[in-house]
Amino acid sequence: MAVFTPLDDAQVASFLERFDTGRLVTLEGVASGTENTTFFVTTDRASLVLTLFEQGDHEELPFFVDLLDYLDEHRLPVPGPVHDRRGIALQSLAGKPALLFPRLPGRHPRAPNLAQCRALGEALGRLHHVGQRFEGHRPNPRDLHWLLASHHKVLGYLTPEDQTLMADEVDTYQGVFGDADALPRGAIHGDLFRDNTLFDGDTLGGIIDFYNGCTGDLLFDLAIVINDWASDDDGRLDPGRHDALLTAYQSQRPLTDAERDAWPMMLRMTALRYWLSRLLVIYVDPPAHELTPHDPERFRLILKRRIAEGALPLPA
Repeated sequence: MAVFTPLDDAQVASFLERFDTGRLVTLEGVASGTENTTFFVTTDRASLVLTLFEQGDHEELPFFVDLLDYLDEHRLPVPGPVHDRRGIALQSLAGKPALLFPRLPGRHPRAPNLAQCRALGEALGRLHHVGQRFEGHRPNPRDLHWLLASHHKVLGYLTPEDQTLMADEVDTYQGVFGDADALPRGAIHGDLFRDNTLFDGDTLGGIIDFYNGCTGDLLFDLAIVINDWASDDDGRLDPGRHDALLTAYQSQRPLTDAERDAWPMMLRMTALRYWLSRLLVIYVDPPAHELTPHDPERFRLILKRRIAEGALPLPA
């Protein structure tokens, strides 16, 4: 979230006339983020978030709208898009696709505690449970096929040791997942880091930023969460946060035997997914705007920990 397309009060006041949300009181640009333009909008009746889409495939936006509508209808803590007086959510403003959302309460947890891990685990388990019935479809853009096609683009920027590490890992994943029986699939968030959640104390106010959402292995989504939420600064898994999150998750959707077998390797594959994607941003495909990219070293460290130490035992 950031401001790449400036808007003034008159533009937004006119935009709001399409909705039954009240009159504009204040407009505030949101400086953080990497891809889209975001404003906090306060009316005399509501607190809202306005997003203009700057990058990506705009043809995929209806998938995200339908997914958020579906999850909101199932009472998941997500920002269901605000629909205009004609029942349409996806709009255009300043020549960009635009969506209006309710502003959810809370802040990003920098160091999540056990209660917050339990809340997130339960919500993700519910999301995956109901998401298996979501009829929309978008292929996972960062799955094994992407790893196979993309990893060679960064090898020339790595040390010989890291070249071998990355190439060997991708070969291993292909051997493990390439011909394996299908794991449970459904709608996933695809990028559920701490900064894509909002907490008011220990209460989960919302799960946000679904623009990596897709149809994929549920275990892929869960492994992304564990690698971020339960990893210490040195990359090691914290048993307390790990067990709190996974126990709460399985209270809503127990893992299958096939998922339990695949779990250690899925942790490794999702760690490499972020190591690779961050390397690509630095060396191959920098963002359109001048922003500080995330450090790839974080997920190289996590990957090496998962290889050396394996996974913690899964809660029953």
